Amino acid sequence: MSSFQKFLDYFKVFSDRKLLAFMGSGLIVSVAYMDPGNWGTDIAGGASFNYDLLWVVWLASGMAMLFQYLSGKLGIAGYSLPELVKEKLKKKWLVWGYWILAEIAILATDLAEFLGIVVALNLLFGIPLLWGTYIAVADVLLILLLTQKRFRTLEQSFIIFVSIIGLGYVYELFITKPDMSSILVHSVKPLLTKESALIAVGIIGATVMPHALFVHSWLIKNKIIGNNFGSKSKILKYHLIDNVVSLTIAGLINAAIIIMSAAAFYNAGIQVATLDQAYTTLIPLFGKFAALVFALALLSAGISSSVTGTLAGQSIMDGLTDFRISIWVRRLITRFINVIPVTIAVILGIEPLKILVLSQVALSLLIPLPLIPLIIYTSDKTIMKELVNKKITNIFAVIFALVILGFNAYLLYQVFFQGVGI
Repeated sequence: MSSFQKFLDYFKVFSDRKLLAFMGSGLIVSVAYMDPGNWGTDIAGGASFNYDLLWVVWLASGMAMLFQYLSGKLGIAGYSLPELVKEKLKKKWLVWGYWILAEIAILATDLAEFLGIVVALNLLFGIPLLWGTYIAVADVLLILLLTQKRFRTLEQSFIIFVSIIGLGYVYELFITKPDMSSILVHSVKPLLTKESALIAVGIIGATVMPHALFVHSWLIKNKIIGNNFGSKSKILKYHLIDNVVSLTIAGLINAAIIIMSAAAFYNAGIQVATLDQAYTTLIPLFGKFAALVFALALLSAGISSSVTGTLAGQSIMDGLTDFRISIWVRRLITRFINVIPVTIAVILGIEPLKILVLSQVALSLLIPLPLIPLIIYTSDKTIMKELVNKKITNIFAVIFALVILGFNAYLLYQVFFQGVGI
């Protein structure tokens, strides 16, 4: 079959009813790329540097697509990333050490999402941050409600969450009236200055998340068990489409955040670096309703990305340990652990953004944990068989991994040695 015929064959898949039944895992994973941590960097990027960093968003989205594709492909091969790590490490002390580090990554992720919910509750309802901290714990009830019947219900609910976020930003873009010609130019024109480098690093460093790489393989593996989706090659096509569509939406939303921030704040000469500052600044510029839409989208982003973090925690526990707990018990444990630093920060008057920075530092340190094994395992023919990575896939995977690790190393250098963000 020629390359052109293979290309046309992908379009035939869109008429396959099984495609719609398969899709959903990519959407659950995609919200990891539009969580409150991403919002913070995107808003700061647009407000400070206009449309200059749009190309960074598209680059980051492309890298995310590749690695999430590899993670899902591992699931099609019959493995979740955590259980394969357990199998390869063998020694119990190494497995437990890996599990502890993976749990730290989940907690750091959840911390950013938790703060997003707390800030959104404050903006929408005027709830003090301290009270919002305890109210946010109750989102476990939502998770319990969504997952008590069947997993497909959870996938469908994410359509609602992502729709709220997406439609919210369609509205924000409509009222802010961005410069379309500048958007097109800066989407393809790399522009990086000494001043904008750190924000660019933050955008890329916060894009490929450890928990997203863990959970995607687990979601796909469990989805295809007992379902007649056809051959592995056909499932791979379903996964590719699901992955590209979902992460394209995530990329568009991240781009929209930068565009909105540039159009609303940069043109007005207003420096905005925090989520609550963005909300309050929107009111005099575009009215109360625009600010409310922003806060509602933030709340949806925080809750949905929090669910993804919970599932990721479940995946590493299932894969690396021999004990099981229900998802809502796990969420309560994670939430109560994160209540402590958030409560201390609120009492001491520490800006939530500083906590977000520290959580991103933790994630930067831990990204090699899933990233390196993922590339190694998907390149191993004994594991992947006919699904093993092609040479060109490995080349891009290694290049992208080095870029991500390099950007994260720069971020850590800036934080620890230059005092930036702390």
